[in-house]
Amino acid sequence: MSAAEREAVESFRRDVVEPSMTKLVIIDFWAEWCGPCKALTPILEKVSAAYADKGVVLAKVDTDKNQFIAGQFQIKSIPTVYAMFQGQLVADLTSARTESQLRAMLDQILKQLPIESEEASLDAEIEPLLAMGEQVLAEGDAERAVSIFAQIVEMAPEHPGALAGHIRALVAAHRVDEADAAIAALPEAIAKSPEIERAKAALTLARDAKPVDDLAALAAEVAANPHDMDKRFELAGGQMAAGDREAAAATLLAMIAEDKAWNDAAARTQLLKLFEVVGLEDPWVSAQRRKLSAILFG
Repeated sequence: MSAAEREAVESFRRDVVEPSMTKLVIIDFWAEWCGPCKALTPILEKVSAAYADKGVVLAKVDTDKNQFIAGQFQIKSIPTVYAMFQGQLVADLTSARTESQLRAMLDQILKQLPIESEEASLDAEIEPLLAMGEQVLAEGDAERAVSIFAQIVEMAPEHPGALAGHIRALVAAHRVDEADAAIAALPEAIAKSPEIERAKAALTLARDAKPVDDLAALAAEVAANPHDMDKRFELAGGQMAAGDREAAAATLLAMIAEDKAWNDAAARTQLLKLFEVVGLEDPWVSAQRRKLSAILFG
């Protein structure tokens, strides 16, 4: 083996084989004179960049300058595109000449390989922080929850759960204008996620649920005149604004039991908004929904 060949082998080991120990390396065998190679290069570069967080990297091998390496891989024609993982060829990607074809092949390969993507690593890192933020928010310390979720957003600016938690914490802290601005600043793709929809519901509910200066006095007024549905609805709003979901749900359920159609079923609509804010999979919501079903259909 000549000195040039040894240098080529060392470069290939450093740039391709070593990265493949933890990532999926796309190897593009090409040459300067190859027209199809030049047409394929932008596609490979674009898709590789898009899949970087999933653990994909692109390595280019000029067959004219690396004839020994090309010979070792028995390259007969170019462009030839292979995928390597842990030092072994795992797929021939040469047939993928469009972005959609390449993405489809990569998706299939990545499902079968134990590659820890940057996305997965980041998710594992922030998962306990998200749980902490949710716990603090559930305990009623909204301002601290705002701080926790803000720090998570700095770590993962496009994580729907972190962004939604921050917005819901702002709502709980009565910083409605800031929550509104945060939602307005979201990219369209993230704004449509289920987590953000839940945060939007919390913001809508916060606007509907008006704080009451003297909640005890209003409760006494409702007790004295239980058929005043407007006052009862006001009480439910005050209870929600105070963070007492149990009392708010009980008030709304009692209103629905008395008059299902009152004010175009306003009580039921408000109760469903509360369910969405808490989370439809939450056991508390499941219990309240059973109560609602018993009233409506029992």
